[in-house]
Amino acid sequence: MKKIVLSVMVLIGAASCQEQQKIAFIDNGEIINDYQMKIDIEEKFKIQNDGFTKQRDSIARVYQMEMQSVQQRLSQLSPQKQQEESQVFSQKWQPIQQQMQMQQQQMEQMFNTEMDSVISKMNKFVEGYGKKNGYTFILGKNQAGSVVYGDEATDITDVVIKEINAEYSGKDSKTEEGSTEATTEK
Repeated sequence: MKKIVLSVMVLIGAASCQEQQKIAFIDNGEIINDYQMKIDIEEKFKIQNDGFTKQRDSIARVYQMEMQSVQQRLSQLSPQKQQEESQVFSQKWQPIQQQMQMQQQQMEQMFNTEMDSVISKMNKFVEGYGKKNGYTFILGKNQAGSVVYGDEATDITDVVIKEINAEYSGKDSKTEEGSTEATTEK
């Protein structure tokens, strides 16, 4: 009987000595949306897109004016000449249209590449943050439902947003909130 009691006490002692796991969650979408790097990239591409839109609109105005002129001229030509002139007009503008489409696709591809980089940097930051602060797990809450519910005390989204933006801007991320980190040990 003493051996059984001793064994139970050893097991209880061993179980109580195990390290508590530190678990938290973040709202991935909120972090991405508030990440200054993403905001800066969006602003950069908005400026590029605005310039592209102005260029495209300017070309479209020239195209429309030339089209009206060609249409007036075509009405005075024979059907065969109308077809020839229409074809010449189309061939003239086709490379310009293709160039505009290619330019827009390149901008979209560059934007997507930079946004992928933002997501990668956010994931690496969260991984480093978790290691630095002793987390066993940091779960990601997103629309796919990785975390359907989490106690607000375990939500470290705001702290991570603050620190990732501080790192991005080169500021020291150690502040009062760092000491009041929301965590739950399980």
